[in-house]
Amino acid sequence: MNRCYKILRTVALTPSIGPSSIKIVGAQYFARAAIAAGEFNSTRDYASPFDADGHGSHTASTAAGNHGIPVMANNFNYGYASGMAPGAQISVYKALYPFRGYMSDVVAAVDQAVEDGVDVLSLSIGPASVPSGPSAFLNVLELELLFATKAGVLVVQAAGNGGPSSSSILSFSPWITSVAASITDRRYNNSIRFGDGQSLIGTGLAPPTIGGVFFQVAAAADVCQRNITAGLVESCQDADPFIRSLVRGKLIICTYTFDFESEAATIATVADTISKIGAAGFILTMDPDIGYEQIKGATVTLQVPRVILNNMESSSALWEYYNSNTMRSRSGIDIGFRATTRILDGREATYTWSAPVVASYSSRGPDVNNALLETADVLKPTIMAPGSSIWAAWSSNSEGDQYIKEQNFALLSGTSMATPHIAGIAALIKQKHPDWSPAAITSAMMTTANFSATPGVPILAQQKNKLSPTTPFDFGAGSVNPSKAIDPGLIFDTYFKHYVQFLCIVPDVDDMSMRRAVGVGCPSKKTDWCSDLNTASVTVSNLVGSRKVTRRVTNVGELDEKYIVLVREPFGVNITVRPQVFKISVNASRHVTLFLVATQTANSYTFGEMVFEGNNNHVVRVPIAVYVSSTLGF
Repeated sequence: MNRCYKILRTVALTPSIGPSSIKIVGAQYFARAAIAAGEFNSTRDYASPFDADGHGSHTASTAAGNHGIPVMANNFNYGYASGMAPGAQISVYKALYPFRGYMSDVVAAVDQAVEDGVDVLSLSIGPASVPSGPSAFLNVLELELLFATKAGVLVVQAAGNGGPSSSSILSFSPWITSVAASITDRRYNNSIRFGDGQSLIGTGLAPPTIGGVFFQVAAAADVCQRNITAGLVESCQDADPFIRSLVRGKLIICTYTFDFESEAATIATVADTISKIGAAGFILTMDPDIGYEQIKGATVTLQVPRVILNNMESSSALWEYYNSNTMRSRSGIDIGFRATTRILDGREATYTWSAPVVASYSSRGPDVNNALLETADVLKPTIMAPGSSIWAAWSSNSEGDQYIKEQNFALLSGTSMATPHIAGIAALIKQKHPDWSPAAITSAMMTTANFSATPGVPILAQQKNKLSPTTPFDFGAGSVNPSKAIDPGLIFDTYFKHYVQFLCIVPDVDDMSMRRAVGVGCPSKKTDWCSDLNTASVTVSNLVGSRKVTRRVTNVGELDEKYIVLVREPFGVNITVRPQVFKISVNASRHVTLFLVATQTANSYTFGEMVFEGNNNHVVRVPIAVYVSSTLGF
């Protein structure tokens, strides 16, 4: 009954899709382990599939919500939304709760889902931490998901929100499609206009101040009781210190302090304070010691007019205007507020039409360590999808987030939000190609993914305070391209026996441990390397001298096709591919071999790619990641 960390509190699945007026075809809950541990409270946690949190509703509707649904929040229409596979049916398996949950309940939910015959399993959950060594691949949840894959279920899992740190992946097994998150090009900008005509741009999903008139502005510390420490009132978390006669009808300047970063303070509480004291709205400025532009709660919809000045330049400009227009006594006490401003409407979206950028929070590779303390020969994450500022359904009675209480839609960010995008796309591919295996569907998404913004312009990744060029450890094979994934040309197919062979090559995994864990022993003829697993990527975590890596491609196009194989070599590696040119018939398969020779050691992974260019316009792209440990032979 190991505790299971939650990125998402409920487990949602998309089974076979087809014409039907029924959207949710099944809903069950699993809590035996939680009940046995004494943590389950039926009055709080609901002994039913009801979503007491909201995240399950959000992810399920992203994967397979109906088409063209108006997104209404706080009585405002933010537009119309559709799930990725609106014709799909959903079966819900609730196994996590506000107190988190237990691994055995999650395993029971997955087991039931497989028995029910679902096609795609969307898991926005992960472990609290990933163990090193072979036990990572042989733990109970990873093996349960392996058997789900064996049954033909494609498992899609959130990569985790531990970025931008390297090796922060929580979804690590090669039979799982691990999803990274990108930011989107949709922005909700807001602005304030000063009485002297100046304007400042900020953010804030909130209505404007009423009447188009200008309101007096007052800093929180200037309209509170004098015996209260300034730091306690600047964050506007408590209504008691405010002097009602001074704040009524004014716009209050609050400050985003370190308390917000530690979640001791919230923007929702600021809005509640402003409502209680009768102010007209609030302006949130940045603490100079933080200077962090991604404010927690910035995308929450509120009914109180607000604007967030999420950079020091704008914050300083506001304070300069305020201080120059505030009359003070010799002791520094304010005696007149002459600064005026109004807040404009922040609920209208604008679009930058920019390329996707890897979100800073999205967990990065490389994958977990094996028993030799080398990272595994597995590329993680697998693929990237939109995960930031995603509108989707919400449980209106949810206790999960006070920001979104009593709302039917919410705007959320995380790899949890990216995961159902991939699950829904997988359902569409499954409808088009019902005989494809889970690995074939993943391969189709990987080899057709976008790896650049425009030709020659790489997709970038958010780091803590900058943008950097991406590597496959940021976004896997790239940003998913659904229209191309339907017709990939070639696929790299993998089945249960191949995953068994992979596990048998992992250091310190022997035949006995395999029989205990998987029920079958290791084959008498083993492959040489974990890197030989037939995935749509090549990862070599310890290249010493040279290595031969084999891949098997299958033509899933409608015509025979001739391919030319091109290679962009990682730094420090020479790669020869055989054959370099081949013709392949429809439904036929053939092997392609890469010969890697180390030419220069490096202190980190280096990256390249193998590209199959077909004469029927198929382009099949395979990322390559290599760590050169030594140029000497074996």
